[in-house]
Formats: sequence, structure tokens, C-alpha cells
Amino acid sequence: MRRACTLLLLLPLVLATLCRAQSPEAGARPRDDERHILVMVRIAPTHFRADGNYGGGYEAQAGRAARHRVAAEIASTHGLVIESEWPMASLGVDCFLMKAPESRPLQAVLEALAHDSRTAWAQPLSEFHSLAHNDALYSLQPSAAAWHLAELHMLATGRNVAVAQLDTGVELTHPDLTGQISVAENFVDSSAFAAEAHGTAVAGIIAARADNGIGIAGIAPGARLMALRACWQADSAAVCNSFTLGKAFQFALEHGAVVINMSVTGPRDKLLQLLLDAAMERGVTVVAAVDPEAVDGGFPAAYPGVIAVSTDGSADDSDPAGTVAAPGKDVPTTLPVDRWGFVDGTSFAAAHVSGLIALMRQLRPSLSPAQTRELLQPGPVVRAGARHGAHGIDACAVITRVSGACPCSCAATASDQSFLLR
Repeated sequence: MRRACTLLLLLPLVLATLCRAQSPEAGARPRDDERHILVMVRIAPTHFRADGNYGGGYEAQAGRAARHRVAAEIASTHGLVIESEWPMASLGVDCFLMKAPESRPLQAVLEALAHDSRTAWAQPLSEFHSLAHNDALYSLQPSAAAWHLAELHMLATGRNVAVAQLDTGVELTHPDLTGQISVAENFVDSSAFAAEAHGTAVAGIIAARADNGIGIAGIAPGARLMALRACWQADSAAVCNSFTLGKAFQFALEHGAVVINMSVTGPRDKLLQLLLDAAMERGVTVVAAVDPEAVDGGFPAAYPGVIAVSTDGSADDSDPAGTVAAPGKDVPTTLPVDRWGFVDGTSFAAAHVSGLIALMRQLRPSLSPAQTRELLQPGPVVRAGARHGAHGIDACAVITRVSGACPCSCAATASDQSFLLR
């Protein structure tokens, strides 16, 4: 992984850029969300097939026109303005973004829609934000070293495992990311795909190219990374809403993602909860960053079945049950404008775990989300000299449990083999 020389190269870059700089083309917040709501229109059962597709093709012009007529009638009845829509085929609904009039309280509009038989449900447009911050003068210790990536990559690189990150834009031409992104889609606006700080940093941790003589190596450099822009850079934060996240999530399900990384937090949201359920029913593992400011760890991290990730050394009793910890401080990664820098936050801890799960799914493609969650917990196999917190991941031990082969120096008794190979 070229760790020593890489870090020497990183230092002047970090000092020069202060690691907080964003892409000069970073996306602005697309709209004022205070008066926006999401209205779900359920399609009649005769037009819906059990496989999640609409009879006759979801995009068929006649069906599309019919759905818009229903939405237009709803909007007219309640004084709403339709601004956008997206098919949520996995849920059997169309999701319409509508703007409510200033003259009516938003709650009154939602209550009226709840009694309208033409709607499946209506909800506020929730806001989400990333869980990270950047700092220039972190120590030069690469966090990923504790996971012995060079040894892990002798067994697996995440080859051909589809990992979707729902985040800000990614710099597709970054020298450590060129050729690593299989799909790049923008669900925020109609502008060109933006190169933004948070998404670029997360992408580098998950899948930066290995052995190219520069920069870093991702946890899963062989993965097929889907860069789905559901958030936008706003000052030093990344912001999303339930509509942009929902569109990206539906796309990930439709295009074969087996791991979905959500380094965001926000309020509980019905649309996203149902999409999370749909993902887990399909065997898709969802990884989310714990919000250290939230009593329950935040949403979606605290949602049942989601793998919640905190930063090494910071896990506490308020974290969701089963929370795992991963490197999230002093993490070298990719940044826009062909740079590297050090980042800090549970966003980046979650990215480590998504990458590790890609390695696991390469070795055992049939792993369910529940099995994956169990295998990440501390178990009977302990690498000699391994150190981690109460919820910490020993990546070498995890890969040993999955594969039955030990990539590092492991201590395992014969009685452990049933656990390793089950």
C-alpha cells in the first residue's frame, strides 16, 4: 500500500490546502425545502407485478400520463404545485415532490392528504446532513493500517461487488479514482455531475485504486462503486433530503447494489424506512454512520437491520445495539482537484465498513444482512496483538470468519472452526 512514502507525499498537500477546501464547482442547495412535501400515489394492483415492475413497462407513456393525471388532481384539490416526481417501483408508488401554499399550515396540508384516498401517504421533506469534518493538522498515522489491508487484499479486493454510496458528488477524474466508478448519477439537479469534498473522500476510502504508485488504497479497490449524488455541498457540510436520497436509493436497488453506504443522519422518514425494508428483504446490506449528537445514534443508523458504525474509541452506551467501530480519525483519502488530505468523522468510519463488507461479499456472495452484521461483531477469533474498543472491528478476524483462511497472524482453536465456516 506504499504507506510510508504515501504519507510523506500527503503532508505538503494537506498543509497547502488545509484539507477543508471544496471543489470550486461544489453544488449549491437546490431549493428552499420548508414548504415542500412528498406525496405518494399508489398504482392500482392491476398495473403492478409482484417483481416490482409495472405491467406494460413502468415508463410507458400511457401509464405515465395516467399517474400524472392523478397527481395533478391531488395537487389541484389541495392547492399544491408539482415540482418533480420519481417512480419508487420497489414500493409500488410514485413519489411526487410538491410545494404547499404559504397560506396554509404545512401540518394541515399533510392531514388533509392523509384523508385523501388517492394518496398512499404524504410526508414532510426531511433534511439530512453528513457526519464529518476535515482538519489540516492531523497526525500522519494512516487509520487503515490497523486493518492490515495488504494482507486482506491477498484474499479479496471486493472484486465486482456493487457498492452504492448515497452522498455528494465524486471527482471522477481524480488519479486515485479513475476507472473505479462504475456508475455516476446526479439525483439533486440537472447540472453536470459535481466534484465535491465529502463524496470524493468517501469514495476514496471505499475504492481508491491500489498499487498505482500514488495516494492511497481503498478498502475494496476491486468493487464496482456506484457514485450516486443525493446530497450537495453547502459551506462545510453536505446536505440531502428525503426526495434526493429516495431517488438514489431506488436507483441502487434497481441496478444491483449489494451494499449501500449512507454517511448521513436526519429524522426518521417513512419513505426511507420503507426503502430500507425493501433493501434488506432483497439481501442488500445497508451501512450508516452513527450521529454522535443523537441520543439513539440517529437515523438511518438506529433503524433495525442497518449496520451502524461509530469511530474507533468513541463508541458508548447511547449507540444503537450492535454498533461496530471503525477508523474515522486521521484518515487519508481523496479530495477534489486531484488532492489528498486527512478527514475525521463517522461518515468515514462507515465507508471503511462498506468496503470491508464488499470483501466479505466477494468471498461469500450469499451472506445476508443479518449474517454480515453478526460476523462483524467481536467473536472467538482474535488476531495476535489486535486492539479495538468494545464494539471495534478486527478486520483480519472478520475475513477469517468469512473465508476460513487467516490472512494475518491469528489465534484460533479447533473449536472455533464451526463458527468460521458456517
